[in-house]
Amino acid sequence: MNRIIFVLLAGLLLVPSALLAAQPTIEELRQQVADIVEEIEELQDRVDKPERHAATDRISWYGDIRVKADGLHYQNVTWNPGVLVDFDDFGAKALNPLDPDNAAFNTQLFDAGGNGLTISAAQQASLEAALAGPLGGGSLPTGNALTPLTKMLVANPDLATAFGLGQLSGVMPFAMDQKRTYDINNDLFYTTRLRLGMKAKISKNMSFAGRLNMYKNWGDSSGAKVFDSWNAFTMDGTSGGSTSGDSLQVERAYFNWKNIGGTPFYLSIGRRPSTYGSPTNYRENELRGGTPAGHLVNFNFDGVTVGYKLAELTGVEGQVVRFCYGQGFESEWGNGELFNTSGTANIEDTHLGGFNIDVFDDDDTLVQLTLFRAHDVNDGFKGTFALPSVYAQLFAPTIYQDTQQFSNMNFVVRYTPSTVIGDINLFGANFARTEENGFTWFGSVAMTQLLPNGEAGMFGGLGTDAVYEATLTEDGSQIYMAPARAENDDTQEGYGVYVGIQTPAPFGKFGLEYNYGSEYWSPFTQAQDDALGSKLATRGHVGEAYYIFQVNRNAFIKLGGMYYDYEYSGSGSPVGKPQKIDDIKAGTAFSLMPVVDTAYDLYASMTLKF
Repeated sequence: MNRIIFVLLAGLLLVPSALLAAQPTIEELRQQVADIVEEIEELQDRVDKPERHAATDRISWYGDIRVKADGLHYQNVTWNPGVLVDFDDFGAKALNPLDPDNAAFNTQLFDAGGNGLTISAAQQASLEAALAGPLGGGSLPTGNALTPLTKMLVANPDLATAFGLGQLSGVMPFAMDQKRTYDINNDLFYTTRLRLGMKAKISKNMSFAGRLNMYKNWGDSSGAKVFDSWNAFTMDGTSGGSTSGDSLQVERAYFNWKNIGGTPFYLSIGRRPSTYGSPTNYRENELRGGTPAGHLVNFNFDGVTVGYKLAELTGVEGQVVRFCYGQGFESEWGNGELFNTSGTANIEDTHLGGFNIDVFDDDDTLVQLTLFRAHDVNDGFKGTFALPSVYAQLFAPTIYQDTQQFSNMNFVVRYTPSTVIGDINLFGANFARTEENGFTWFGSVAMTQLLPNGEAGMFGGLGTDAVYEATLTEDGSQIYMAPARAENDDTQEGYGVYVGIQTPAPFGKFGLEYNYGSEYWSPFTQAQDDALGSKLATRGHVGEAYYIFQVNRNAFIKLGGMYYDYEYSGSGSPVGKPQKIDDIKAGTAFSLMPVVDTAYDLYASMTLKF
């Protein structure tokens, strides 16, 4: 600053005296110099503020906001609930009252005053007709006594009739309600997605990166959805892609340590960047957002990546090999482990591990291999949902009796899985290329392998259905069906194909995509935020067409549509045996979840990046 003042004063001394005579007085000049100094100091302060901000604020923020309108249409939605029941086991328990192990099925029930409970004369006559014999005959309970067995048979007359006709033996389906088929139209479904990215340089070879995510549908911040599909289940791995209210979720948060010890090794630990991987980034109109192939993995998890830049050895551009490890489920902490009850006896931590290999990557062309394993998969994850009233009616009649007067209310429950059901292997190869003229094309093929262990929870085992057995409640007053084992432990393999193109077009880009998943196709893509559920998890066909209008470099409008043609049930979950949609519609197969035959989504969105 002193140097600037000296230069100004020296310049004044060099002005010819003739000119000075015509200029202001010395006092006036001093005032002018003082004014100039004040202006310079003000400018200096204005320049210093950004410099101080850059020096002290170590985190750089960026992000995007997307507002979207979807028109959702479902055709031939069918709900035909039923389970497999071991009727040989049921018959042994129900029809052998002299067996000490099964006598409780035929023990008369009493009221609080010690009075024996009975069924009505009409109910007794109906059961005797269905069973083709008197209730007091043979091994059946005597007369009109109300027992757990007669209580169940009165509530399920078709079951009594089938028993009377000798139609129930072995493991057979048991229909739990009448089949229903209907269409659903949600003409306008609005959502807002806000993503706030952050990054910071810690040192020359260390950095931090993270992203916060809010994804909500308009008019709802409850955070819990009624459990009518696996897409309605809010859990750790899908929190970024599931409408979960107006709260910010930590989608990713990790640090990178590169060139460790001057070598090509690097280490990254934290909540992984495992969503929006190639080639799913093209339909998002953004760069590759995640490490694993998006066709196989679009799922949040916490873990570690150890990588090695092979390009420095092989000379192949962009060649990197990464070993990734993570934990998808914690079996003890938070599950009431201090009570030491049977609730956590059969569950284990779920560990995820595998390799992501960029075989070649030069910004225009990507060749990628993914090999992944999920070890000790349980029959679900920790999560929350609102319990459907129909499930209370089927599985918890006592609760249902209390809630019938509140048909518009649903209990929000925290779900904990019940048992380990096996392991899952995933393999995939992905190729994507952008030509010099901007034309992009890609293809991905993948396989999933289910390795069940013969165990099952409420919704089944790994790629297999649960076999239910008749069980008494702890107070001995009621018979209910509980999962006892899986139908089998056969290894099942599924495959998926995903192809697409994107071409420059007037004012933007035009894209076409197609994907197919087979009967046992079970990828980890549940965090994909498609309104109808992850299209890449579909067991069947999905076609998508879209047009992106590039408003400017930081804003675009997207118009498009997707058509889903489901062939098998269970899309998005490896739990339970896939059933043909046509068989469920025909009533010859069952599903505890409603299934959709076909669906389409017409959407419009606008995204702004900042």
